[in-house]
Amino acid sequence: MNDFIQLTEENLEEEHICCIIRSRSKHPGIQSKKEWLSWQLKHGHVFYKLNQKGCCFIEYAPLEYSWVPVTGENYLYIYCLWVNSPFKKQGYGKQLMEHCISQAKEEGYSGICMLGSKKQKNRLSNQSFAKSFGFQVVDTTCDGYELLAYSLDGRIPSFSKSVTQKIEEKELTIYYSDQCPFIDQKIKQIQSYCDSHLIPYHLIHVTSLEMAKNLPCVFNNFGAFYNQKFITVNLLDEKSIQRIIENES
Repeated sequence: MNDFIQLTEENLEEEHICCIIRSRSKHPGIQSKKEWLSWQLKHGHVFYKLNQKGCCFIEYAPLEYSWVPVTGENYLYIYCLWVNSPFKKQGYGKQLMEHCISQAKEEGYSGICMLGSKKQKNRLSNQSFAKSFGFQVVDTTCDGYELLAYSLDGRIPSFSKSVTQKIEEKELTIYYSDQCPFIDQKIKQIQSYCDSHLIPYHLIHVTSLEMAKNLPCVFNNFGAFYNQKFITVNLLDEKSIQRIIENES
């Protein structure tokens, strides 16, 4: 039977982080992620994964230390629960979620929360799956994003008051952190594409907990605005940037 392993300060350098696995050459996204994790692990961050070479993990942390504009008392926040082939449909997703729920109950947390949306987004964990465990919508934004919570004592979290889904700038504006190893490569692609096509843009690197808690948009590690309006939490590529500009101009 396959077993699970949790990342620690002691094994962080030698263990892979599921999303991008490299055995030889170093990947800048992995390095950035591990540097980010080295600080997070000191504050109760959990990266729990199947002890196999592949993508099967859950990542969560105490809400007060989670780099998201969500507030609440005594909660855990799930950044990501991701099971990819060949591990799908083997019950691993259920085991990962149950691990998080068990910790919340054993350590006296008030509950667990995560970012969702009325329409499932590519970069968000499956909210239908979460709702099957008892997660419920406890807060919403004007454009359809939802905060899901599994409450154990009746307390519920909420989006920070700063989450208006609007900014004053009209140019393409992107907030990003080092929480996801795909971010580094995507940011470089966005820079290259915008520079070559003379598209004005503004990249804002979220580098502190305080900054993350006061963002103007829902955020899991990435958030994009255009023409003052929030567009998506999905990582952008050349086609999606072109589509946004055509649709929103």
